[in-house]
Amino acid sequence: MDTIQGMRAFAAVAAHSSFTEGAKQIGISTKLASKYVGQLEDRLNAQLFNRTTRSVTLTDTGRSYYERCLPLLEQFDELEGLVQQRQTELAGRIRITAPTGYGSAELIHLLKPFQTQHPKVSVELHLSDYHVSMVEEGYDLAIRFGALKDSTLVARKLMDMRIVCCASPEYLTQHGTPSSPAALPTHNCLLQTAGTNFDHWAFKGTDGSYSVTVAGNFRANSPRAVANMAADGMGIGRIPLYTAQPFLASGQLKLLFESQEAVSVGLYAVYPQNRHLTARIRALIEHLVTQLRGS
Repeated sequence: MDTIQGMRAFAAVAAHSSFTEGAKQIGISTKLASKYVGQLEDRLNAQLFNRTTRSVTLTDTGRSYYERCLPLLEQFDELEGLVQQRQTELAGRIRITAPTGYGSAELIHLLKPFQTQHPKVSVELHLSDYHVSMVEEGYDLAIRFGALKDSTLVARKLMDMRIVCCASPEYLTQHGTPSSPAALPTHNCLLQTAGTNFDHWAFKGTDGSYSVTVAGNFRANSPRAVANMAADGMGIGRIPLYTAQPFLASGQLKLLFESQEAVSVGLYAVYPQNRHLTARIRALIEHLVTQLRGS
């Protein structure tokens, strides 16, 4: 075993918390992955994993080694590509995590032209409405809404996303169209719980920003769920524009209070600050910026 082989096996197992899945990722047997990791531990004279019959978790030493191991592997891959004169042809894997709604509805359409242009780049997309640990779970890139809270990450702004209030024509016919956000407390509001202060909706007024306290008989952590309930006439929802657009186009939803919409939420491409960005990751980020700011 050479050191690079051992590092690759170790990183794959760490990313999946599984020798079986890690081995599958790099195309070797579970037995060989276990052998490589064991040899690496012997060479370092350190235990990198805590192993039980049910779980594989990183030790503190293993976590530190993992954080330093990933950028070295990425630099090695890129160097190898340069030596082989393949630098003009992007290749390799990019692991991305993104919100479920945005990832399944919008991001996949942005990825299609990138992968068509670079067929040797493989994308592994993980959709979750919870922020995952990028370093511990081995992600190259995260697509996230809102301000960055983790100082160990770097964020590249892709675009501003409008947050809109909307309701179905049927609901508005039955319950009346609110003339201003101040009337919202008299309506059934459908709450998206993924963010903070989800029952305080912000708006812009002539005297500055203000919020309205709202309530209703439905709440969900998915904007898509709120959009579907609103389209079914169950109340007024406040959701990202990308979620509302298909329903607005079909006439199932109507926008409310457009002139008083609050500040948009930023959409960011996020990556660890100590991570060496390979050419393929840099190219994908630039592709996303170009596509989103040009749309």
